[in-house]
Amino acid sequence: MVEQVDVLVVGGGVNGVGIARDAVGRGLSVWLCERDDLASHTSSAATKLIHGGLRYLEQFEFALVGKALAEREVLLRAAPHIIWPLRFILPHQPHLRPAWMIRIGLFLYDHLGRGRRTLPGSRRVRFAKHVTGEPLRSEFHQGFVYSDAWVQDARLVVLNAMDAVHRGAKIETHTKCISARRDADGWTAELEARDGSRHFVKARALVNAAGPWAASFLDDVVHLKHSHTLRLIKGSHIVVPKIFDHRYAYIFQQPDRRIVFAIPYERDFTLIGTTDIEYKADPSHPVIEAEETQYLCEAVNRYFKKQLTPADVVWSYSGVRPLLQDESGSASEVTRDYLLDIDTDGAPLLNVFGGKLTTFRKLSEEAVDKLAPLLGNDKPAWTADARPLPGGGERDIDALTDDIRSSRPWLPETFAWRLTHMYGTRARDLLGEANGLAALGEHFGSDLYQAEVDYLVRHEWATEAEDILWRRSKIGLRVGPDDVRRLTEYLNRRVPQGAATHP
Repeated sequence: MVEQVDVLVVGGGVNGVGIARDAVGRGLSVWLCERDDLASHTSSAATKLIHGGLRYLEQFEFALVGKALAEREVLLRAAPHIIWPLRFILPHQPHLRPAWMIRIGLFLYDHLGRGRRTLPGSRRVRFAKHVTGEPLRSEFHQGFVYSDAWVQDARLVVLNAMDAVHRGAKIETHTKCISARRDADGWTAELEARDGSRHFVKARALVNAAGPWAASFLDDVVHLKHSHTLRLIKGSHIVVPKIFDHRYAYIFQQPDRRIVFAIPYERDFTLIGTTDIEYKADPSHPVIEAEETQYLCEAVNRYFKKQLTPADVVWSYSGVRPLLQDESGSASEVTRDYLLDIDTDGAPLLNVFGGKLTTFRKLSEEAVDKLAPLLGNDKPAWTADARPLPGGGERDIDALTDDIRSSRPWLPETFAWRLTHMYGTRARDLLGEANGLAALGEHFGSDLYQAEVDYLVRHEWATEAEDILWRRSKIGLRVGPDDVRRLTEYLNRRVPQGAATHP
């Protein structure tokens, strides 16, 4: 039997699931396939920020920054449990950028994107009288503070996928599109699950949201001639035990004019990144190089009293960003804007090139604006004012945490905090009627129990230990090899080996 839909989306990163959600919300039937796990590549390897990109102002990317800042407000409303405000400290080094230039840049940053609505504005800060000055080296006396937001990036992808399915989309992970043929009636795609089984999907339109593989998808799967070239840029991050004990993040200017962030991470750690390096190898499994680790250590050592060495790194990750090819000489200067290319030489083919995490919803909206009329659909855009993503119905997450703990006094505070900042109001569903930790089932180390694993398998497409430990959560920072082995054995018993689909 051949399944028939309006739109087939190839790619389960943030752009793919965003387009699927927008399209199904306008009444189109949608099928999405992802060859690995959701957010298993670029979309889980970001710096975890919802931001306008302060440094892009120097490159005169005013439209991109304005668009991203407007989206920051939309996303803060859409997912308050996984996206929350974060204040950034920019120590001033006069020989890198004069204070007047920074003040102008921050003024623009406060007012682009239809103006700042919910976040506090920028201001000067004197480190002798501010908590953020304590970790800094003595030569830093003043700087600036401004607002952006933090996001659990892979969870943002999963929640969009969950909402898409709730609205009627079909999503298959561990399912590769091995061929797509255009004919008079649309596209016929052959999909292959990881157990080798194959099936066909017939679609009126095809969306290429394959990220770093968007160009090779056209070459090797669709077999269409094209003129598009992506510039692959590897960004790497390191995680170290926390360097400072407050809730502010830092943005550090470097002698090479790049910037590096140091961000509070998972309560006990500091996230440092990112690098920007031209990348020519297979994007599937990028890894950090020793030179990148050294660069990031040196970048923060210029500012912090505590000096880092590569031996302090407890975890690192790398991702490959598929950026639009332009004439920029430096990898860090390549535009983060996107191109939506629609091919109507027969059944519609929409190609997504470039983009950044913050603007995924706007990209998705514009993509469906282009695609839907070709399919006879004139429903208006809707996601900007939609109800919150799954679990986001309570804006005060601290109050939600307190409420859950008051009804379950046996739940440790750190455990309750993690659950509400991952699942929001759905933390109550996950905990169910449990009356103690033992009632949550088998223990897999740290605060990971069987009830949560089963929830992730049942509702969030998790099939492997890495899905749970490093994408749905970051519990991997807190468990040992024996815990990973027991979790893997449990999942091998619990999860079928074919395609993973949402019930």
